[in-house]
Amino acid sequence: MNLKKIAIFLVAGLFVYLSLYTWNLRSGHLTRLSTYSGLDSVGTVLRPGRWAGSVADGFVDRYVDLVGLKQQNEALEAEVKALRLENMTLRERAEATARVERLLAFPEPPDWRREGARVIAQRVGPTAILETILVDRGKLSGAVEDTPVLSPEGVVGRIYRAGLTASTVLLLTDPSSRIAVVGRDNRAAGVVYGMGEGEKLVVKYVGLTSTIEQGEILVTSGMDGVYPKGLPVARVTSVKREEATLFMEVRAEPMTDSARLEEVLLLKRAAQPEDTRALWE
Repeated sequence: MNLKKIAIFLVAGLFVYLSLYTWNLRSGHLTRLSTYSGLDSVGTVLRPGRWAGSVADGFVDRYVDLVGLKQQNEALEAEVKALRLENMTLRERAEATARVERLLAFPEPPDWRREGARVIAQRVGPTAILETILVDRGKLSGAVEDTPVLSPEGVVGRIYRAGLTASTVLLLTDPSSRIAVVGRDNRAAGVVYGMGEGEKLVVKYVGLTSTIEQGEILVTSGMDGVYPKGLPVARVTSVKREEATLFMEVRAEPMTDSARLEEVLLLKRAAQPEDTRALWE
């Protein structure tokens, strides 16, 4: 019974196949249908691959772009650093030029000539006991002991020890410094004594009958034989009159800030004409 049904099913199936085959040979519909359906199935299978490929291509492109941007950014950063360094160098040169111009604008005293020098060290010495600076001028360039040293603001000090190519400058704030001065306005005479780093200057030997005021500028009197007359030295900060003494207690502050000095002026005596009588000796 079952075999008969199977045989009938096989015969019916064969009949249907032959009918469809014959029909397809005449019309070609099944062939076209299978072609289209096969292409669609292949397209369906390949579509995720194409999407993944496009995503990968986009990722690679973006990575390449990011690498290029990183390199470009690094190049720009290096250029910015170079420009910043160049700007700092140009600004430093401009400031140095301005300082030199201020030095050159300092009026040259009669019978003296000026020469620029660069500060190459501060507080010279193994223990830095003395208030000194070192400048790049020595005996080979005509610098000698007691040569006055100035800044555009006023007196810095004098050469304490001259070497061949460099010299030590004793600052007016050093306790061993003495400068004869007068008040620029009231002409009260005195002597400025250094008291050490960070301390006020002391102006000694200002008589009780003299007139000197707080804020008055003290200038060199020329009486010490070291400095020419009229150079600014200090500004009076306090004046005390005590009847028990013959002199007033006067304190002052330097016109120059030695810690900020980078260039200074050396004042040298102009060459004097030789005595004609010496020519006959």
